[in-house]
Amino acid sequence: MWLKGTHTGTSSTVEDVPAPLDAKQLDACVAGCAQSHQRLLEIVDTLTPEQFAGASSLPGWTRLTVVGHLALNAQSHVHLLECAARGEVGEQYPGGPQARQQAIDEASQWEPSDAVRRLRNAVYALEGQWAHTTYEAWNNTGMTASGAVVAMHELPFLRWRETVVHLTDLDVGVSYDEWPSLYVRLELDRQKMAWAASHAMGLTQLPQASLQLSPAHRLAWLLQRADIEGLPMGPGL
Repeated sequence: MWLKGTHTGTSSTVEDVPAPLDAKQLDACVAGCAQSHQRLLEIVDTLTPEQFAGASSLPGWTRLTVVGHLALNAQSHVHLLECAARGEVGEQYPGGPQARQQAIDEASQWEPSDAVRRLRNAVYALEGQWAHTTYEAWNNTGMTASGAVVAMHELPFLRWRETVVHLTDLDVGVSYDEWPSLYVRLELDRQKMAWAASHAMGLTQLPQASLQLSPAHRLAWLLQRADIEGLPMGPGL
């Protein structure tokens, strides 16, 4: 069973010490995420109210819950970047986990048309905030929902993760085989580091069975979006 509500946008074992700004990677993540945003918006525009009310692949979450979460997540990134622009270390979800969960619960009750409108507004507000973020602000830090400290230049990748993975979670026909190759490569690098950091000496390499799979399938297993026969569930996000 896949986990829900744990998509906090970072792994504390990987992100606690912010990496230096890589401008080319930042630009690539902005471009990749913007493309995934467009696909997300195209898909939600086609869903009927009955489809929004249907179950997603995340236990206990409808498709409407997933869409609401994606809108709120985009708003949370805008908030972090606004704080960074003022030289402040923002909290992704002011009020902590309880406030975050309450907001998601409320979003799961939105009217579908309102959810689509809010998602589109949040997406373009975030992309606009990216465009106005200065070099200095990209290097400032904020605190994610998990309590990890991240540099602002990590946010486009983290948002890309949310968008790509939750497109699959919507269970509308977007499989992990369609995940963008650059996202898969960057995410695998992070997940392999997280795996190594969380395992004892001698067990830091990924299981051999997972290495026989395509990169996207391997990543889907690590993120608990696919099963591999003979292996336990991956660690998830």
